[in-house]
Amino acid sequence: MIDLAHSLTPSDLAPKLERFWGASGSKIRAVEDAYDPSQGAPVFTVEGRYTSRGWTEWTQGFQFGSALLQFDATDDESFLDLGRRRTVERMAPHVSHMGVHDHGFNNVSTYGALRRLMNEGRVLEDEGQRHFYEMALKVSGAVQASRWTDLGDGEGYVYSFNGPHSLFSDTIRSMRALALAHSLGHTLGGENDVHHSLLGRLLAHARATARYNVYYGEGRDGYDVRGRVVHESIFNLNDGNYRCPSTQQGYSPFTTWTRGLAWVICGYPEELEFLATLPDDDLEPFGGRDEIEAMMLRTARAACDFYIEHTPTDGVPYWDTGAPNLHELGDYLDRPADPFNDWEPVDSSAAAIAAQGLLRFGRVLEARGDDGSRYAQAGLRVMDTLLGEPYLSTDPDHQGLVLHSVYHWPNRWDHVPDGQKVACGEATMWGDYHAREAALYVQRLAEGNDYTFF
Repeated sequence: MIDLAHSLTPSDLAPKLERFWGASGSKIRAVEDAYDPSQGAPVFTVEGRYTSRGWTEWTQGFQFGSALLQFDATDDESFLDLGRRRTVERMAPHVSHMGVHDHGFNNVSTYGALRRLMNEGRVLEDEGQRHFYEMALKVSGAVQASRWTDLGDGEGYVYSFNGPHSLFSDTIRSMRALALAHSLGHTLGGENDVHHSLLGRLLAHARATARYNVYYGEGRDGYDVRGRVVHESIFNLNDGNYRCPSTQQGYSPFTTWTRGLAWVICGYPEELEFLATLPDDDLEPFGGRDEIEAMMLRTARAACDFYIEHTPTDGVPYWDTGAPNLHELGDYLDRPADPFNDWEPVDSSAAAIAAQGLLRFGRVLEARGDDGSRYAQAGLRVMDTLLGEPYLSTDPDHQGLVLHSVYHWPNRWDHVPDGQKVACGEATMWGDYHAREAALYVQRLAEGNDYTFF
């Protein structure tokens, strides 16, 4: 399990953060200068160069959002200019994209970040720009909410790119798009001018994910371990009944793909932060604050505890907690992860996503008067690891920032270097982006504040 026998503070990581942002800026420029946009969005590196991999265009917002995070952390306005120009030039197709569950990734990371920076006074107030960002966010939230599977009685979920039968754990973080659009007063217009509440769909999706994709050690099946997360749940669309767990990128439906786990760890604390800004009357039609927050707190705590207990001591997980060759590594949870082992890849991108979630959950609990130190310390331990070798890439010839990230190991999409037996040494666009998000969050904590997507 993650080593919690320490008392790290955000300020302790300041020297590593300075080095991180120095490396980060050069990587952003290297991708901008060398990448051919006609290939589609950059996805992952192969031999140190970003390349694409067709599935869905879900990483473009991470590319340009990274430049905005770089500006936020360093005040280097060249990155603000880059992120803003590319958002205007290239992100419009993502706003109206009907075919993906990734609006919270693409559009909140770009239009949402630009609006946040304006709200914070980091960039000058401009009425035209503000309206532009907010219109994009309204449309994005409504388009995302339109991918709706109705389970009856007010329940349902935003379905994945696999189709209406498919509920992904990843999508809990795309609920940021619905949250922002709701906060801007928007709804989803339907047939006969019926207007659907975006907050209602966000909360229904959160309930479905918590109920079907997260386990609580209550004997649901033979592999019901508290906090375990399944990548995907499958439903019978003829009657709306849940049928079975599934996975697209994990080892099996009965093991935990750690990036799916990380999305849950990150998504629920963020939504709890958002709910805290809403009046009770907004939540009353959907079960009331106490019931909604209790559901999210239970889910976040279970997933965070599972991550802490099923991850090596340095906070970086292997790609799946049930990967078939983990037994060859012996007591792998009692020592730091080994990205160069011969048996199973680690996934630093899962660590980067989870780190932010652990830190935010600690803060959520603290704000409620509870003890969140276990989760805060776990998040800082993960970040302490990612901000140094062998994960932080300072090689100017490598375009990736955080190494040892994997995309789809079952399909063998990930590059295996010469002399190695499993994927290692490469980066992913979402891993680099989420490491930047988490690093900015730690930096803000060290300065005595934080930031939220809204």
